[in-house]
This record gives sequence, structure tokens and C-alpha cells, in this order.
Amino acid sequence: MEWNPQTLQFLSECFLHTLSPAPEPRRRAEASLAEAADRPNYGLVVLRLVAEPSVDEQIRQAAAVNFKNHLRTRWSSEAPILPPEKEQIKSLIVPLMLSATRKIQSQLSEALAVIGKHDFPKAWPALLPELISNLKNASQASDYASVNGILGTADSIFNKFRFVFKTNDLLLDLKYCLDNFAAPLLEVFLKTASLIDASVNSGANLRPLFESQSLCCSIFYSLNFQELPEFFEDHMKEWMGEFRKYLTTTYPTLEGSGGDGLAIVDELRAKVCENINLYMEKNEEEFQAYLNDFALAVWTLLGNVSQSSNRDQLAITAIKFLTTVSTSVHHTLFASEGVVPQICQGIVIPNVKLRDDDEELFEMNYIEFIRRDMEGSDLDTRRRIACELLKGIATHYGDVVRNIVSSQIQSLLSSFAANPVGNWKDKDCAIYLVVSLATKKAGTSYVSTELVDVQSFFESVIVPELQSPDVNGYPMLKAGALKFFTMFRNQISKSMALKFFPDLVRFLASESNVVHSYAASCIEKLLLVKDEVGGSRYTSADINPIFPVLMNNLFSALKHQESEENQYVMKCIMRVLGVADLSADVARVCIEGLTFILGEVCRNPKNPVFNHYLFESVAILVKRGCENGLPVAVFETSLFPKLEIILTNDVTEFFPYTFQLLAQLVELNRSPIPPIYMQIFVILLSPDSWKRSPNVPALVRLLQAFLQKAPNEINQGDRLTKVLGIFDTLIQSSSTSDQGFYVLNTVIESLEYGVIRPYISHIWAALFRELQRRRTVKLIKSLLIFISLFLIKHGSSNLVDTMNGVQPDIFNVILSQFWIPNLKLITGAIELKLAAVASTRLICESPILLDLAAAESWGKMVDSIVTLLSRPEQERADEEPDVPDISENVGYTATFVRLYNAGRKEEDPLKDIRDPKEFFVASLSRLSALSPGKYPKVINEVVDPANQAALLQLCNAYNLTIV
Repeated sequence: MEWNPQTLQFLSECFLHTLSPAPEPRRRAEASLAEAADRPNYGLVVLRLVAEPSVDEQIRQAAAVNFKNHLRTRWSSEAPILPPEKEQIKSLIVPLMLSATRKIQSQLSEALAVIGKHDFPKAWPALLPELISNLKNASQASDYASVNGILGTADSIFNKFRFVFKTNDLLLDLKYCLDNFAAPLLEVFLKTASLIDASVNSGANLRPLFESQSLCCSIFYSLNFQELPEFFEDHMKEWMGEFRKYLTTTYPTLEGSGGDGLAIVDELRAKVCENINLYMEKNEEEFQAYLNDFALAVWTLLGNVSQSSNRDQLAITAIKFLTTVSTSVHHTLFASEGVVPQICQGIVIPNVKLRDDDEELFEMNYIEFIRRDMEGSDLDTRRRIACELLKGIATHYGDVVRNIVSSQIQSLLSSFAANPVGNWKDKDCAIYLVVSLATKKAGTSYVSTELVDVQSFFESVIVPELQSPDVNGYPMLKAGALKFFTMFRNQISKSMALKFFPDLVRFLASESNVVHSYAASCIEKLLLVKDEVGGSRYTSADINPIFPVLMNNLFSALKHQESEENQYVMKCIMRVLGVADLSADVARVCIEGLTFILGEVCRNPKNPVFNHYLFESVAILVKRGCENGLPVAVFETSLFPKLEIILTNDVTEFFPYTFQLLAQLVELNRSPIPPIYMQIFVILLSPDSWKRSPNVPALVRLLQAFLQKAPNEINQGDRLTKVLGIFDTLIQSSSTSDQGFYVLNTVIESLEYGVIRPYISHIWAALFRELQRRRTVKLIKSLLIFISLFLIKHGSSNLVDTMNGVQPDIFNVILSQFWIPNLKLITGAIELKLAAVASTRLICESPILLDLAAAESWGKMVDSIVTLLSRPEQERADEEPDVPDISENVGYTATFVRLYNAGRKEEDPLKDIRDPKEFFVASLSRLSALSPGKYPKVINEVVDPANQAALLQLCNAYNLTIV
């Protein structure tokens, strides 16, 4: 693509139309740009358009966004930007970014970071010197628009040093950055600090200066994350002096200027807190000299931070710092008389109490409220972090904390009892403290607390809320009570819990989305509780009395505004359907309810978690209904019209689920399967169906169902040729090769030898071709499992003859180079049994292995079988995982998610053989009895001594001998 006036006009018009509110010109422009993006130099000409001052600012901004996204998908992908274009882009982008307006600058800074992620520093050695040179010039001129642009870019580039494992390459890159950038960073930081000090009361514009310091702090965090660099240790006094100043100084002209003035100062303070917390966690010894001053500064600062939500980030990072101190060896800061009570009264309780913002979030955005409150999202809240501080202090001062908090809880509950209407938030605070300070036993769902007696707290505090006749009154208290019930479900006895099942069902009718979500979640989690012997504590007998009203209320909850796609309710439906007894009438009502919802979400799928539980609910209803004797037609009548809508309206998000459900329905039918399914089979064989990567595992699952249920229909016309064509296509890609083998294995399992005989040479040719192209562990394991299955189904002679028919003596090559050395890699109970039995039959039945000339191969195969059968999986199969071919999935947002309840039942092709170890030694014993003395000699000469001992142990275990 050439840079000329015509290109300038074409791109300008396209970018202008992408901003159009009308969909048609916008789509046309996007399509034109997508086509142009495939041409060489596209990125370069778009960058030049961004730099063109004669073009409208809006168009240039749209072009900058497009340029950034173009680099994201093309800089290192399978359709790369060519090296000469890359070099030109790298030479232009820094000066252009520095001269651009703020909005364009931010886009180009992100684009630069994309390049830096792949090329910096090794393939872009000029970048850092260029940034440093520009930084010095901009700093000397006090040009903070440029200073902040450069620092923002450096921040994006250095971000890669955070949260990653140390490697030699990473540390070399970090050293290069430290050697070059640490000193200029400190220089800019100190100069900006002096400008702030000089301007603090002058009314000068402090905003860009504070933004600059925040960026310096962010870079400080990245460069110090892995370990304490020598430069920063040498200059710790300068850094820490300025850090402390920002925590203890107020800036009235900026903080009181309205708008985001206070937020800009608080952002810097929060970054400082993150940095001192990092030093506290990783460089405690070096930081010790500054600890007392910072602890006092943070403590004082927290006392002055209001409850306003726009100060949350500062409060959270400050409390995190105190939490880290509380669990360190310097916890004695909290030992002084009155400190822990002061923390509880001055920091914890004020931050745990409900604020207006919490109530607003509860009412206006129930999903976000639940994400923060019940699921413990990554986003910290003041309530949670305040409780973490108490937990931290309790590590060394447990009794003190427990006494104070227990007393505080009683005080809060007394306050509520004195005035329930006015002080209901005190009860909420008490419940929250008990729930948040509970400890979870590792690896279990068992939760304990030493603050209260769970049973008595449940009866005295929680039960009154559960029994409240008004399901809509004080919804936040109801939510807290339900959360407590859910959290301590293991400790609450079955007899006690069953009393309140009807109340949980009542709360499903609450108008509050949070309350009916928590009620649904509580029921769902209770149904997962295990009894002492590992069985389910709650069974169908417990659910059946309330089942009709429970299902009615669950479906009704989905009619509340904004709760139409409530994932907690749908997950509860799925769980209940997995436990309750399902009669024909109940199953019909449920499938009609679920398919109605499916029809609604097909119009605009929004919540993938809800959708997953919806399809799981359908799958488990079909599965359990048919297990209970219901004909599959009961479900087909309701399901087919909706599945047809999904396929005809191209609802791509639901394709993988649809194919899995169709596979389940095919398997539940008796042969011959109804003609409507064979129409689907025709579509399934079309190459177009297989073009979307996320659909492939589900399509393979459906194809396997057809191969098993309709083997006669498969053998008509050119259907089998098309099936094997699909197998051939799938094995050519590393990301789908295992799916190709699933198809092939099912062909071998399901079809008679006479049917597949004409195709066998083509199958072997395809497999040998792939083996020559790439010899990955995954491919070799899949090949060995296929060979084993072929031998089991059709005998060793057919195996050897058909392989050698493609290429003379190829069998021996495969045996020596792939089968024998890699047999030990086979994992999985059925796969191990299959491979061991097939290999045993080969050495005991195949003339090619029983020939005297093959004695060494025979002995090596025995050695491999013993390794497979006698050594633990982790010892013998410690291979590197194959690197997935990511590039093949670029551009797809849909993904395959397996439906657990529609899963294919693993069939054991060797049901008559119980124990592969016994089969192995019994077969060897029979074989050796035919030629006494022959095989022990080979075993002594070829088999590894450790495996000889293991073989002797196996023989002794089954009272067999090899003579």
C-alpha cells in the first residue's frame, strides 16, 4: 500500500465512516479497512495518517486506535508485518507519540508497548536510548505532556517484569533496563518533587506533576518487583523520603480544587503504599529503618481517609500495608497497649459497616455486588481488606483479636436489639465479621470460626432472618443471613437445615435479585454437602416434598427484571434436577420451561455462565429422564425447534452446546435412528461445518455418536469417505489432531473389518505422513492407542500386513522407533489397559515377533510392557506438554466448553479382561511353556535388571512362572 493522496483520502473516508451511528456505512468502512489491512505497509500508512496535521483530529484518533489493534493482531502472528515495514514503524512511532495530542498519545503509547512486548530490548535496542534522550530534554524544558508520555510508555514496557517467573532472559532484560533507566528515573522523580514543593501553595498547575510522580512510582514497582536492585538500595533514602512526604503532606490547592484533584493526589499515595508494601514483603531487612515512620504515616493517613467510595483504592492499599506488617517479624508494632482495640474501632469497624455506596450497588448492580461480596473477586473491597487486617494481626495476637472482635460483635447485636429499625446495619456488620473472619480448611468446603459458636449464632441471629415472613424486608440482612447459612452449611446439622429448606424456597420469591440469588446459591451448595462416609447428605427424599414449589419459584425468579439470565438460579436448577425424582409430568414441565428460556436467550446471548448452566440443566434432565424410563421423544419434541433456531439463525455461541446435546439424543435413541437425525448427519459431513475451531470437539462428539448408533447408514454412498476426509483434515493441525484420532478410533470400534478394508491403506498413509511432519508426544501417544485398538479389533496379522502394504517393512520401523520406546508414556486406565493387552498379544501371537530373528525386539517390548505396568504414572510419563498452536485460533471469541451431563461414556473395548497385569504374565507363561528355556534367556539378555525384578514380582503375585 503506497502513501499518496488517494490512499490518504480513502483511509480518511473509511475512518470517518467507522464513527457513523448508521450501521450500514460503518460496516462497509470496517470491511474495507479489514481488506486493506492484509496489504503490505498498511500499518505504516495508517501511522502516517495519524501524523498528518491536515486531517481532522477525530479521524486521526480513530486511525490511532486501528493502528494499535492492527499491531496487536499482526506484529507476531501468522500474517506478519514485514521486517522493512516494522523498522520504519519503530523509527517513526516515538517522535510521533511525543508530538501527538493526549488522546492520540495514549493510543500510540499502547501500540508502542505492543511492539515492545515482542521486540524489546533485543530486537529494538534503539528504543530505550531514544526514550531516555527525549525524557531528559522534556524534563529540562519542564514539558510534562512529553515527560508523562515517555513515562507512560516506559511504564507499559517495564510492566512485563511484574508477576512473572524469574528466568535468565528476564533478568538480563531487567538488568539492561536498570542500567540505563534507573538513574534518569530518579532524576526526573526528584526534579518533579522539587517543583511540587516549590508550587504547593502557589496555585500553579500541579496535576501533570502528580501524574508524573504516579508514573514514576508505577515504574519503581515494576523495576523492584523481582528483587532489590543495587541502584535502588543505594538510593533508598531519596526514594523513601519522598514517598513518606506524599503520605504525610496535604496539598490543599489541588485536593480542594474539585473534580478529580483529590483523586490525583490519592492515586499517588496509593502507588506509594503499593511500593512500601512491596518492600515490606520482599526487602523487609533493608526497609526496616523506615518501617516505624511509614507505619505511623499510614495509620494517621487512614484516620483521615473518608468513607467516600472515590477514596477506596487509597484506603485498600494503605490497609494492605498494615496487614503485611502485622504478619511480619515486625508485628511488635501492634503489641503496645490499646493498639489492637484502636485498629478495631478506628479502622476495621468503620470500613466493615455498610455505606451508602454498598446499598446502591446492592440495588442497582446485583451481579457486581455478589462478585465482590460472595465470590471474593480479585477486586478488593474495604470491607474485605479490613477483615484481612484483623486476620493478619490475629496471627500473632489471636486471643486479643478474638476477645475484642467477639465483644464488638455482641455490642453490635445489642445495638440492633435495642433498635432493629434504626440499627439494622449493626447486625449486618456483626454477621459480616463472623463470615469474613472464618477460616477455610485447605482442600475442603469446611469453614470454622473461633469468634462464635456456629450452631447457637445460627439459631439466635440467623434463624430470625430466615423465618421473617416478609421476604422483601431488610434485604441486605436477609442476604447476610443466607450467606452465613451457605458458608457454614457443613456445621449446621441436617435436621436443623431441613427445617429451613421451605424458607430458602420462599426467599427465591424475593424481589431483591441479590436475595433470591443467595437463596438459590444456598440450596445449590447444600445439595453438594457430603455425609461422613462421602455420600450426599441431602437426597431426593429431602427434595421431593418441596420439589414442585421449588421449581416453580426458581423459574419465577428468572422473570424478575435484570435476573432473566441469573446464573445462580440456573445453577440451582441444574443441581436440583440432578437430585430430585423426575416423573414424566415433571420432566415435561421442566423441559418446556428450559426450552422457553433457551428460545429467549437465543435472541441475544449475554451471559456465558448462565448459558452453560442452562445447557447443563437440559442435558441432565434428558439424561436422568431417560434413565428413569421416559422415551427420548418427550425431550425431542420440545428441544428440536430451539436447536433448529440456533443452527438456522447462526447463533454461533451455542453451536458447541447444540452438537453435544444432539450427540446425547442420538445415543439415547434405539437403532435405526429416526430420519431427522440423518438429515443432521448430512450437514455434519459438510466441510463448512468444520471451519469454526470451537465447534470441532462438539462435532467430533456428534460424529462419534452417529458412528456408534448408525454404522449401517454410515456405509452408504460416500459417507465413510467423507468421515475419513474429516479425520485426515483434523490430524493435520496440532490443535485438532487428537480429535482426528477420536474419529478414527470410533470408526475402528464401530465398523466391520470388511467395511473399512478398502480405506485402511489411505489411513496408514495419512498417519505416516503426519509422523514425518511432526513427532510430538501427543501424536505418538494417539498413534499407539490407535494401533493397539486396531490390533485388538482386527488381529496382529491384519495390522502388520496392512501397514507393510503401504511401505515395505514399515511395521518394524514403527515398532522399534515409536511403539517400544514410547509405550511407557500411555496414561489413563482404559488406554493403559488397551496398550498393555495389545502389546502383550503382539509378542505372544504375532509370527513377526515370535521369529527367532526378532528376539531383541521381543525382549525390548517385554521391557516396555513391564515399565508400563509396574511403574507409577508420574515416573514413566514425565514428558513436556505439547505447546498448543495458538495461531490457529486467532480471531475466535467462542470457545468449546464440554457439557458434563452430555458427556460420552467411555467404553472399555476389553471388558472381558479384568487385569492387564494378570493377562500379561499369564500370556507370557503360556507362551514360554511351548518353548521351555527360550524366553527366560531373552529376558535375561535384553530386559533391564530393574524390570526383570518387577516381572518376577508380577509372576509371584499371580502364582505364574516363565520357563
